Amino acid sequence: MAAGEPGNLGGYYFRFLPQKTFQSLTAQETTSRLRQWSMLGRIKAQAFGFDQNFQAFRKDDFIMAFFKDPNVTSNLKLLSDSSGQWITLGTEVKKIEAINIPCTQLSMAFFDRLYDENIVRDNGHIVKCLDYFCDPFLISDELRKVLLMEDSEKYEVFSQTDREEFLFCLFKHLCLGGALCQYEDVLNPYLETTKLIYKDLVSVRKNPQTKKIQITSSIFKVTAYDSAGMCYPSTNSHEQTFSYFIVDPIMRHVHVLYHCYGMGEMS
Repeated sequence: MAAGEPGNLGGYYFRFLPQKTFQSLTAQETTSRLRQWSMLGRIKAQAFGFDQNFQAFRKDDFIMAFFKDPNVTSNLKLLSDSSGQWITLGTEVKKIEAINIPCTQLSMAFFDRLYDENIVRDNGHIVKCLDYFCDPFLISDELRKVLLMEDSEKYEVFSQTDREEFLFCLFKHLCLGGALCQYEDVLNPYLETTKLIYKDLVSVRKNPQTKKIQITSSIFKVTAYDSAGMCYPSTNSHEQTFSYFIVDPIMRHVHVLYHCYGMGEMS
């Protein structure tokens, strides 16, 4: 089928890249942390290649073409709501939503303000607070207050723009975890794991003119719908169920970071 003909949106063809592994998610230290956070076995990264120039303003065509491509539909994994097993989509996507996620941060110094504002002590311990329920999350420390409670005095530590950054989104997802998440007492495991996954997913290059490192990836938070309603990343909506598409326009790769909220692997 020639590019542009019906059934081939914008001429994009995709291929699955099973040889691309994401060490940040499989390293022993990470898996033990993900187990503690109730995310193990429910979070996955996959890579796909594509064959045309990516144009960010045509993201909707690009992502719709992605979901229509047989190389995607036979390989893209999601968790079944009924069985809890990894499955492929098995339904026809009729509509997509792709929210642009800013990605400009090059340093973990972005989180230094947590120390400055006495949310985390100098020794790395997260300051505790009285238990408070913020459905469906239990807030028992100042860190979760900053992440979840809009009316807390420390919420302003991160501006709305800060909160939209991919680095912040990733950090927040790891902090909140899955259904039986055991929270850390210290900040470092969250920072380390955020950094590893971020570096694994996001592409950078040195600008030939300015010699400065710059991020080349475009990032989208993606939801897909079939004739019955939402079908991806899940049929159930949850703050901790997500799929981010990290598009590298130079290498022509898409990294898909997926997580479905629930009870992670225990043993």
